[in-house]
Amino acid sequence: MRVKFKFLLILSLFFSLGSLGQTNVRDSIIFAPLISVAYTFQLPEGDLKKRFGNNSAIGGSFIVKDKQSFVYGISGNFLFGNSLKETNILSEVTTEQGYIINNEGIYSDVRLYERGYTLQLHFGKQFAVLSPNSNSGFYLMGGVGMLQHKIKIDVVNDDVPQLRDEYLHGYDRLTNGLAISQTIGYRLLSNSRMINFFVELEIVEAYTKNRRSYNIDLMGLESKQRFDILTGFRFGWSVPLYKKMPREYYFY
Repeated sequence: MRVKFKFLLILSLFFSLGSLGQTNVRDSIIFAPLISVAYTFQLPEGDLKKRFGNNSAIGGSFIVKDKQSFVYGISGNFLFGNSLKETNILSEVTTEQGYIINNEGIYSDVRLYERGYTLQLHFGKQFAVLSPNSNSGFYLMGGVGMLQHKIKIDVVNDDVPQLRDEYLHGYDRLTNGLAISQTIGYRLLSNSRMINFFVELEIVEAYTKNRRSYNIDLMGLESKQRFDILTGFRFGWSVPLYKKMPREYYFY
């Protein structure tokens, strides 16, 4: 009997300690750390529109929603696109017809892409509007961080000596600077914990400069201040890092 009593006591303590980390999404406002992945479709404006067309981004975030419904965290997104408007950057190595000759005297396959990233800290507030529970709803966030972008030059067969190694830095227009953002979104944390997603409209404004000391096609430094804007439509999926409250069981 004494052994059985000790076993039941230990078992009850185990379940009591385990319940400390469990939460009920349906009935209370909870502290919810969220790891998310997302896809974004972005439209450039300002100086960025003169260089690139529409682009995409994939990324992730770690966001916390606390018990006062404040939201804060960090996000990072990798930018990529195929639409380039500054097509004359390789004018120093192209023929009059616009072709690039490789080291064997024939046309080379050179492709230009957009590449970049954003890294931001976020802070905002969530409101339980049009939501199935107190932990879902619309939210507003502001952000501060960094935007970087450049022109990726891909020489498919690596057969153009003028476009190798350090020479590429003279063409790629590496640009970065301080970025701020404004976001309005809607987040759903389902009662069943099976569906947890968010949708956002985000506007990023960045004060950037070309960081290369010399641009070959310009034969000098491009030092002007830029104002780059990205308007993005984002969809993401979240994994909550809290335990689900167990169902109630009744013993008779």
